[in-house]
Formats: sequence, structure tokens, C-alpha cells
Amino acid sequence: MNPEHLELLVTRVMPYGKYKGRLIADLPGHYLNWFASQGFPTGEIGRLLALMHEIDHNGLSSLIEPLRKR
Repeated sequence: MNPEHLELLVTRVMPYGKYKGRLIADLPGHYLNWFASQGFPTGEIGRLLALMHEIDHNGLSSLIEPLRKR
């Protein structure tokens, strides 16, 4: 896991959809699960959504909490 990718989770916003404008790290689990079942989009946003899904699904949100405080 690349630390720079974790940093992106707390700085990048969702560019479209129901949660447009919300930080990737703040997306609800059910939304991330929906993407996992339907397929993540291509590109950086898709990779970040997949990473956030893994973090959320495995209860590892504490990994990104220190990055929020910067």
C-alpha cells in the first residue's frame, strides 16, 4: 500500500454521482460496496474507490485518520 495513495483518499473528492463533492475517505460503505459489485470505474478514481473499499471492508479506517489531521 502506497502512503501517497492513502493521502489521496483524504484529499480527492468524488467527481460525480450521488456523493459528488465528498471526500473519497468519507464515502459510505454501502456506496463502496455497490461499486465493488458493479465494477469500479477506470482510472485514478476507480483505483481510489477500490482502495477505500478494501480499507472500509476490512475495518482499517484507522490507517487514514492521522492523515485527516494534517
